[in-house]
Amino acid sequence: MATSTTAFEVPSTQAALLVASPAQPFTLSSTHPVPTLSNPNDILIRIEATAINPVDWKVQQYGLAGAEWPAIMGSDCAGVVVKVAEGVERVKVGDRVLHQGQYVNRGATFQQYTIANANLVAKIPSSLSFSQAATIPVALSAAAFGLYGPRVPKGGAALLPPWHVSESGKPVRKAYKGKPIVVLGGASSVGQYVIQLARLSGFAPILTTVSPHNIPLVTSLGATHPIPRSTPLSELPSVLTSLTSSPLEVVYDAVSAQETQLAGWELLSEGSEGTLVLVLPACDALKQKLAEEEKKGGKRRVISTYATVHGPVNREVGEEMYGVLAGLLERGDIKPNEVEEVPGGLAGIYEACERMKKGLVSGRKLVVRPQETTTE
Repeated sequence: MATSTTAFEVPSTQAALLVASPAQPFTLSSTHPVPTLSNPNDILIRIEATAINPVDWKVQQYGLAGAEWPAIMGSDCAGVVVKVAEGVERVKVGDRVLHQGQYVNRGATFQQYTIANANLVAKIPSSLSFSQAATIPVALSAAAFGLYGPRVPKGGAALLPPWHVSESGKPVRKAYKGKPIVVLGGASSVGQYVIQLARLSGFAPILTTVSPHNIPLVTSLGATHPIPRSTPLSELPSVLTSLTSSPLEVVYDAVSAQETQLAGWELLSEGSEGTLVLVLPACDALKQKLAEEEKKGGKRRVISTYATVHGPVNREVGEEMYGVLAGLLERGDIKPNEVEEVPGGLAGIYEACERMKKGLVSGRKLVVRPQETTTE
């Protein structure tokens, strides 16, 4: 496929972190081929920063249906466009961009170069570093699709996004003004973006469970009523009713452990049409409650959102979001997670994944710089 001219020298091989098969260790290669452009909207990105997510070590440990092996993990990317397919006009060589990668080797991010779809990237404002930008794609996708995706399996609560354009030609802002929302796990990477989107959508009060040391963080993002994580989950309904008499339409469970799933379900009033959004599959106990709800004709729903812009369910919402994301970041409407840079380039991912497995990361996102990888 013909490509644009470029001032960047692109090598034929690169450093990449590979997994031979499920449950095998990460292996650093210095001679992995740089992916090539093969589709009309393809762009080649030199990855300057990639963030680590829990799904990365889980896929390394347990595999993923349809994955190619040896496999490259990683899906949070910030970098520089170094090649574009002929006809691509949305971005140009030299642009600083962020995007969500895929679990296919040519589109994964635990390597120095990756392929992205030009329609699914956003330019990075000068106010953000590559490391800050790398914290955004995956967690923002989970938050946005859980709130604004269609009310179908792997979708979301079907709310109107704040960037939706009304018939008058103006974005829909504050569409849910004065309505309450509960975010379980507000200091998590996903929870932080849920809080910010809820604020942009006008929700109030915004209640969130959080460790005491992260209360300043979540309030700075828009949470109006942080609830210490030590508060028994059984007390959440009384906390909610003490603050508002308005019906609760959405609970977003960014933790999705069994106890938070069941607590989130109980927050939705019986007889309501509320939606509980999860980032993991529903536990068996919640499935039983959902089956009972459907049997008696109830309208409460549980959605395990599919946190990728590449899935057909969320593609429309995703393209709209990426079309306005640069502006949201430029204005400070959306702020990145706090960053901790892990040294060692791609080799630092070993340590980062181990820390995440042990639950040693809170309120911030671990980021590595692939171009700093040494293979000697």
